[in-house]
Amino acid sequence: MEVKLWNDKREREMYDNFAELYAIIKATEKLEKAYVRDIIPSADYEIECQKLIAHFKTLSSTLKDTVPSIERFHDTYKMDCPSAMNRLIISGVPATVEHRAAAAASGVTSAATVAECVQNFITAMDSLKLNMTAVDQVFPLLSDLSGSLNKLSILPPDFEGKTKMKEWIARLAKMGAADELTEQQARQLHFDLESSYNSFMAALPTAGS
Repeated sequence: MEVKLWNDKREREMYDNFAELYAIIKATEKLEKAYVRDIIPSADYEIECQKLIAHFKTLSSTLKDTVPSIERFHDTYKMDCPSAMNRLIISGVPATVEHRAAAAASGVTSAATVAECVQNFITAMDSLKLNMTAVDQVFPLLSDLSGSLNKLSILPPDFEGKTKMKEWIARLAKMGAADELTEQQARQLHFDLESSYNSFMAALPTAGS
């Protein structure tokens, strides 16, 4: 006999989000163990870990009313993922970034700032996928992204991500806080974010990052 976990679309979306949160925590735990055991190269670990952290931050923010405590969620479902909890909740950055943070802090291009840019890109794109299209939701995300990009001197003033975010911020500033992006605008913004993110990642090796 089939047992339904939900009674309506809203409940179904909630359980889908629970499943995604569960998957992110489990994936992070496996990634941390793979890194510690030297199964995955540091560069690959850092990229994937940054993505998981950014996804986690976006989803946990979305679920803050239904899941006020990630620790309780972890214990309720008996997940046994201590490394993931440390990485996602306490640290907030990949282990590789932690290891070189002190050395990078005095450099022009900080590894932590690069990680911040990646997380801001992914957070903004994830938010659009979750239909967070109100101006007062989108504006701070783009402002954070623009600010983190401007911290990196390796990026030229006319870098695609900088110019596009500046244009979008100017456009949103003319709208009301409760106004929402149209479907076409949201699609274009996501395209611009994805294109800028790809350009950003491509720029890092040439800058010696």
